[in-house]
Amino acid sequence: MARREAIEDIMKCIDDELIICNIGFPSRELYDIEDREENFYMIGSMGLASSIGLGLALAQPERDIVVIDGDGSLLMNMGSLVTVFANNPSNFTWIVIDNGAYGSTGNQDTYAQKVDLVDIAKGVGFKNSYHFEDVNLKELIKSDDAGFVVYETEAGNSKAPIIDLDPVTIRDRFMALFNEN
Repeated sequence: MARREAIEDIMKCIDDELIICNIGFPSRELYDIEDREENFYMIGSMGLASSIGLGLALAQPERDIVVIDGDGSLLMNMGSLVTVFANNPSNFTWIVIDNGAYGSTGNQDTYAQKVDLVDIAKGVGFKNSYHFEDVNLKELIKSDDAGFVVYETEAGNSKAPIIDLDPVTIRDRFMALFNEN
């Protein structure tokens, strides 16, 4: 499975959830697959999609938050695993697409090839920690505990176009969702 196919699979389980998507090609692929105001595309800040998602989950407890992250970004900010677990927001689902590579910077290998990210999440304490084929993602998103899911994919990038929205537009249209209420 390619990362793009994993994102397509994820989007089949998404209704009105807010999505924070990892930098680079994952955001480009999500934008190409299904652009929506509820998607926040990370243009920079590698490793911080989970931190932004956690802040959003705590500030918006009535909304379900889905973070689409990469193995390289998770490895860059391993501390967020403990922080998310310690807060255990019931509206937070963290999906890591593990392609064993830093896809947006040239597909250099990551150390995720040597570890099982699901086992690490379980070791931290996540009781809802799964490989994607072992869980109903839609049910996990609606569960009462933070969820952690890993999609293992092939390395490589699709030919997704550059996002034609500037960072200010991405921010403003996402923030407008909260100003309506």
